[in-house]
Amino acid sequence: MVYLTRKESFNAAHKLYNEMWSREKNEEVFGVCSNENWHGHNYDLYVTIKGSPNPDTGFVYDVKKLGLLVRENVVDHLDHKNLNIDVPFLTGQFPSTENVAIAIWKILNPLLPDTAKLHCIKLVETSKIYVEYFGE
Repeated sequence: MVYLTRKESFNAAHKLYNEMWSREKNEEVFGVCSNENWHGHNYDLYVTIKGSPNPDTGFVYDVKKLGLLVRENVVDHLDHKNLNIDVPFLTGQFPSTENVAIAIWKILNPLLPDTAKLHCIKLVETSKIYVEYFGE
């Protein structure tokens, strides 16, 4: 089994704020991330697939095709957007990094061929925070 990872990047804003809570409770739980004027991140997205190399090409999957697939179906919809209000596939979801990673998995998983299985979505929010999702 070979694991292949493609890295893409996007910039997006969001606000972590639970409308059911008071402002004080939001500030207690989310701190500065509950800022009513939003905040942004320079996200790095790592998409890891797994499979056996094709004997004719040596590829698990053509990395150019993987990059195009990720950009067209995910990055182009997230880049320079407000995750709370601008992204249809996040409508009705709390835009935490965890939920964004799960949404990305749900988009990409059915688009890959049977020969290349999605293994992991790693979404880096800051140099100190990232999420890994394995489809479980």
